[in-house]
Amino acid sequence: MPRYLSMIRIDENNAPAEGPSPELMQRMGELIEEMTKAGVMLDTAGLKPTAQGVRVRYEGGELSVTDGPFTESKEVVGGYAIVQAKDMAEAVEWTKRFLKVHEAHWTVTCEVREIEEG
Repeated sequence: MPRYLSMIRIDENNAPAEGPSPELMQRMGELIEEMTKAGVMLDTAGLKPTAQGVRVRYEGGELSVTDGPFTESKEVVGGYAIVQAKDMAEAVEWTKRFLKVHEAHWTVTCEVREIEEG
């Protein structure tokens, strides 16, 4: 069965300063538990803010390292999920369910891509 990476994109400048509410975390935990029991969820995690990250770039044969935050970025990857689904349509349905656990004041985008095997 194919695996899919869902990259959870957020705008750090417009995300709630207090982070996810306890209710959101409970709903998310329940969905993750359901997905795990169904054999769909392989791995998932949130990421620390870009202020705590580093970018390493290779261009023109040279490496450069830039400490966060990355102010030029509007959307950043705030987390990820790796799911195993029968096809892209099923992976997208699980992703829609994940997005719907968020309150209306959140703006979250998930990019779903199949993982190249072999």
